[in-house]
Parts: sequence; structure tokens; C-alpha cells
Amino acid sequence: MLSNEIVLRPRFQMELEKPCSQLVVKFSEAKKSQTKFVISCVDDHIFIKLPNKEQHFWSPQLHLEISEKDENSCSLHGFFGPNPTIWTMFMFLHVAVGILFMVDLTWLYSNYKLGNSITIQIVIAAILVLAWILLYFAGAMGKKKGKPGMRELYDFMLKTIQS
Repeated sequence: MLSNEIVLRPRFQMELEKPCSQLVVKFSEAKKSQTKFVISCVDDHIFIKLPNKEQHFWSPQLHLEISEKDENSCSLHGFFGPNPTIWTMFMFLHVAVGILFMVDLTWLYSNYKLGNSITIQIVIAAILVLAWILLYFAGAMGKKKGKPGMRELYDFMLKTIQS
């Protein structure tokens, strides 16, 4: 399930022989009957995360989407990810580094064609490549740090579904 080391937001899918409404009710009941996880149910979307006191910067949350196949079966799509605010910031930084890199390459090309020195542009390009590599490894480190939490969330989800 969680073996792919490149994907930062692992996904999974299950086909269940239960109606969607029954699954939503199970998670709604679990929300009231336990305190280990925070559960939010919005229509056919269920969000499960660790309580605030146990969360750290890279704490995962599990987003489940339940789709009805027919009246007695459904499809469960789930994916793990960090807090949406963290994920948005992380993606913003990736995009910003990419845009700055393209701007720098344009500046480098212009100065090269004009016969001007391109030392500054090459240094900036190297720094931006290094920044991108650091962002990638920070994300991979965050995923590794969040794996125990992902396992807890996944096991809780299975237990709730099977109850």
C-alpha cells in the first residue's frame, strides 16, 4: 500500500460490498465513540487526522471519497497528505522556484547573446536547482516521518469499515 517511495501523496482504492450511506454512518459513529482521531464528514468525503496535541509539521491526514457503484456496493478512494495549508505552501515554493529558474534562464540567455557576463545568472541557476533538490528531499523526509501516522490512520479506517 505505502511502498512507492517517489509519490509524496500515496493513494489507494477499494471496492466494498456495502452501500455508501452505511460507510458514512460508520464513520459518523466512530467520530462520536472514539477520541484517538479527529473525523470530519462532508457528504461523501471523510477526513481523518490525528488530534492537535499529537500533530507535528508533517502529520498526515487521510482523505476518503466514497462513490456509489450501485445500491449495495461502493468504491472507496483514499489518499494521504499533509495538512492542506502545508501542502499548499510546499507546492507554492516548488512553483516559485520553477518560475524563478525560467526567469533566470531568460536573463542568462539575453546576457549571453549581448556578450555580457553570465556569472551571476549561472550562480542563481545553481542555487535554484539546489533549492528544488532541498524541497524534494524535505518532502521525502516529511513522508518518511509521517509513515507511522499513515499506518495508524489506515488501520483505523480498516477497523471502522469492518465493524
